[in-house]
Amino acid sequence: MILPRFLSVRRLSFDYETQRAVDDVSFALAHGTVTALVGPNGAGKTTLLRCLAGLEEPVAGGILIDGVDVLGNPRAAHRKIGFLQDFFGVYDALSVERNLLYAAASQGIEPTAIEPAVARAAQAVALQDRLKQRAGELSRGLRQRLAIARALIHQPALLLLDEPAAGLDPESRIGLAALIRTLAATGMTLIVSSHILSELEQYSTHMLAMRDGRTTGPHAIGGHKEGRRRLKIVIAGPTPSARAFLESRSDVSALYDEPDGLSFDYSGDEAARHSLLRAMMEAEIPVTGFTAVGADLQSLYMAEGAE
Repeated sequence: MILPRFLSVRRLSFDYETQRAVDDVSFALAHGTVTALVGPNGAGKTTLLRCLAGLEEPVAGGILIDGVDVLGNPRAAHRKIGFLQDFFGVYDALSVERNLLYAAASQGIEPTAIEPAVARAAQAVALQDRLKQRAGELSRGLRQRLAIARALIHQPALLLLDEPAAGLDPESRIGLAALIRTLAATGMTLIVSSHILSELEQYSTHMLAMRDGRTTGPHAIGGHKEGRRRLKIVIAGPTPSARAFLESRSDVSALYDEPDGLSFDYSGDEAARHSLLRAMMEAEIPVTGFTAVGADLQSLYMAEGAE
């Protein structure tokens, strides 16, 4: 299944007084993807995110989010967007709950829906037990979660995160990665800008590389492609029985012969992959190897830099 375009950027350019920060950028992202926005300092990543969020006005180009024109109808677009900037702030003197109440009201959420929205956002970032605690008493990692909860309060379809792991300790980074995976599992579309490639690879489905204001991609990461993952099986002996088995399944496509087995695109999750392997073993197919294949994020990024 080919996922429909959710975010479409067309020939976008943005100028500062002395330089062009975003230069004729075009790309499209599908609904429910997590895109790693990577590139060196000064590449234009933050400026691009601010344009996507409707906070900067480009000199040329267009942005559509779920069919809404960000430049032509920014208020409607803002209802679909959550944005955590690299330098974020929370109200230290207020409790977690009051921070979220304010965020909900500022997003124009109906008064009767504010309390449920606060509860939902706190639950999403595991702050439900700290609602009465002052924000200024929270650790850096928990403050980060509060900032994300504020960005999520109106249930945006698109979440933009600019260097969300900056300054976090290892435990907080693990928690952040788990949170991003959870949000993606709900169908939210995310763009995450970061220099920490190993962490981006834990949850990203695509990479968008940016250098000198221009982008390349998005490229699928780790075999992800249109909601599918590239797998390879190694077979001891001839492969006809394995090929016939795989061709009979609706969750398998793009089946190719390899020197020592077969490779194919698979739409199931990890649990489904386990069931697939078990079914092949029960069918007495002599599988000796079973693995996911595809380029990793660092390899893709380095390859882009070499071009």
